[in-house]
Amino acid sequence: MSPKRFAPPELVIFDCDGVLVDSEPISNRVLAQELSAIGLTTTVESSMRDYMGRSWPACVEIFEARLGRALPPGFTEAFFERLEAALRAELRPVPGIHEALARISTPICVASSGRRDKMQVTLGLTGLLPRFEGRIFSAADVARAKPWPDLFLHAAASLRAPAEACAVVEDSPRGVAAGIAAGMRVLGFAARTDPRELEAAGAEVFCDMLELPARLGLPSLSLPSDVV
Repeated sequence: MSPKRFAPPELVIFDCDGVLVDSEPISNRVLAQELSAIGLTTTVESSMRDYMGRSWPACVEIFEARLGRALPPGFTEAFFERLEAALRAELRPVPGIHEALARISTPICVASSGRRDKMQVTLGLTGLLPRFEGRIFSAADVARAKPWPDLFLHAAASLRAPAEACAVVEDSPRGVAAGIAAGMRVLGFAARTDPRELEAAGAEVFCDMLELPARLGLPSLSLPSDVV
């Protein structure tokens, strides 16, 4: 049976962490260390399993439920301060993302569970911010974060694109579920996520970002001379 064919999307909505910037190993390492230090023993693997794709307020609810008490005063501020230092020292763009974006002619935006100030830092550090400036959407913009569809629907409405004409690029089952619930086509990037989990959530799975333009059904474009 031949693969299903899709019309090119009118808007491509990207998650940020793990899709545009290779931040998940860094973020989850710092989070695991900070949580373990306050008595909530956490590994990088369990942090990625339990918290990846969630908004910070949703994570805090889980931390406090597991601790049986409120987080220590200043925990959030200290965590994000340490995380930013680690990101500034270590962060890289997802391999192939610059080349893929250079070949995508349709409008693009970011819709992430991450905080807006963090996205400004990570997209800025990786040279991606100019591509998305003015088209960055955060879970703070809506009442319900992923896996609810609110954020993707908000991004589509803001950019005047019908939900059914949008494609979402995600790397977490929660994000995939949000895109499916929004009635959008979802491509699951499985570089650091179990592809079976993404597929079970409803995504079309791929592992190499350079495949993305062709998977979107977009015409091949020549790379600009400043893209290497």
